[in-house]
Amino acid sequence: MTEVAGPESAPISDLDLAAEFPQATREQWQELVAGVLRKSGKLPEDFSGAPESKLVTRTYDGIDIQPLYTAEDVPGDIGFPGLPPYVRGARPEGQVSTGWDVRARFTGDDARAVNKAILADLEGGVTSIWLTVAPASLADALNEVYLDLAPVVLDAGADCEAAADALFELYAEREIPASEATAVLGADPIGLAARTGSAVALEPAAALAARVAGKYPKVRTIVADGLPFHEAGGSDAQELGALVAAGVTYLRALTDAGLDVEAAAGQLEFRLAATADQFSTIAKLRAARRLWARVAEVCGFSSPMRQHAVTSPAMLTRRDPWVNMLRTTVACFGAGVGGADAVTVLPFDAAIGRPDAFSARIARNTHAVLLEESKLAGVADPAGGSWYVEKLTDDLARVAWAEFTAIEAAGGLVAELASGALAGRLAETWEKRSKRIATRRDPLTGVSEFPNLVEKPVVREPVAALPEGGLPRHRYAEGFEALRDASDAHLASTGARPKIFLATLGPVAAHTARAGFAANLFQAGGIEAVNPGATDDLPGAFRASGARVACICGTDDAYAEQAADVAASLGAEHVLLAGKGSYDGVDGNVFAGCDALDVLNGLHVKLGVTR
Repeated sequence: MTEVAGPESAPISDLDLAAEFPQATREQWQELVAGVLRKSGKLPEDFSGAPESKLVTRTYDGIDIQPLYTAEDVPGDIGFPGLPPYVRGARPEGQVSTGWDVRARFTGDDARAVNKAILADLEGGVTSIWLTVAPASLADALNEVYLDLAPVVLDAGADCEAAADALFELYAEREIPASEATAVLGADPIGLAARTGSAVALEPAAALAARVAGKYPKVRTIVADGLPFHEAGGSDAQELGALVAAGVTYLRALTDAGLDVEAAAGQLEFRLAATADQFSTIAKLRAARRLWARVAEVCGFSSPMRQHAVTSPAMLTRRDPWVNMLRTTVACFGAGVGGADAVTVLPFDAAIGRPDAFSARIARNTHAVLLEESKLAGVADPAGGSWYVEKLTDDLARVAWAEFTAIEAAGGLVAELASGALAGRLAETWEKRSKRIATRRDPLTGVSEFPNLVEKPVVREPVAALPEGGLPRHRYAEGFEALRDASDAHLASTGARPKIFLATLGPVAAHTARAGFAANLFQAGGIEAVNPGATDDLPGAFRASGARVACICGTDDAYAEQAADVAASLGAEHVLLAGKGSYDGVDGNVFAGCDALDVLNGLHVKLGVTR
């Protein structure tokens, strides 16, 4: 037996870790939390509630995220009554170690360029192809691609049937047996209607599925896509509710077309957004499988949900796009841990234009690092058993189920899209999200926080405009990026950026915190912040700066003594103050939690910056 060195040489099998330490209690933890919060001024001395309540955050679905989870927080009957918690991700052929399908997206009118990109990605580790090209260009785009090794996922919109026929012709030409052909045909009339506002035509997609099901056992016809609802600003539960509602609508259409419910379920693939909130992404994918398992239980089929996770287009930024590499890495991590069957990492420059070879390489290597170096797929459901993840999964599943049943009660997803009711709920969530982004409670690194006004812009070939007419497509950074675009245009036309003078009071140590905060905020709107440092001649420094507006920065004591006099002496057209105090001559305030977008848009108007 292996012995452990120590006073008594206790055998390792008998070693009780932490046995010499007393067991910590929740009450002790609460006392420590209260002490820290009181020191920071966030907990009044006479506060009588649970101190950790000051640390609770709430999601857009109204789910409270606690600062600490223990076994006490996870109910014994977690999950829906009578429903096994089907939250572990299924892997191809049941091999966990194979990881997920590394799926890259390819679009473009130049089939030869698309083909070149496909071949490069396949050589670099991509395992399936998500392709958006005209049906007539399909053969050229897939030239020299071994279709028996690389599954193809089509995304042809209204041309889905023609694209499917073109793909089947390629299978026949290359003598690939129907039993070995692996593909997703991408028929999604509901998603198309959500994107474009067109009428939903379920019958052609159902007929195609009926034609495919008997001949091509490894081909799926239908995609239930949650991205339109995510990009419209929806919450996780709204995306899941709409996604499951789409799946149920397709089940009805496919069974009406003659398929039994098991075959119908086997024709579906589900697409979800993965964001930089790793725990929400993990919980969303796990909750989605739980929801679909409930549908399976009611409808009487056993085919599991096949999930395709895509790193969120809404979270990508055009400014400081290099940060997108970090966002997509975290999103891919969350998708992998959440059990996605296939994952697409969008290149970091996807929001700017057509990705180049470098960004495509980074995207596919993100998978490689997580799969090969980090061994992320070596364990089934690695987040399973985490009290936080289990509770969040259950909470999200319950809220999403309520959203799904509300959609069904209103006549189904098609009716909800036609009436505009779903669009209205998504818009309400986007309004809430927009306020949090504007106040920087949801920070965007490189855009609303820590912007770099002198960064060299990343230029890419423009891509075709996306279809319009249905649900809106939002990116979280769009409000701040519009300000930066206007600032760039102002620089191009006048030779200078809009600027603001920081009237710094006292020595550097006294004003640097608020001056740094203010500069960060103003630069997020493309406004150059001129900081004179410690100076005894603020009016002279203001005149020398060429600025027309100013922001006073200092301590509260300095404000009480000098703010009014400094505001009067500067001669500025508009004076702000970094903090919440009110003083003569001060026209407004900037502070943590203020509506930064509103402040910056107002400054653009005052500084003559036009869009």
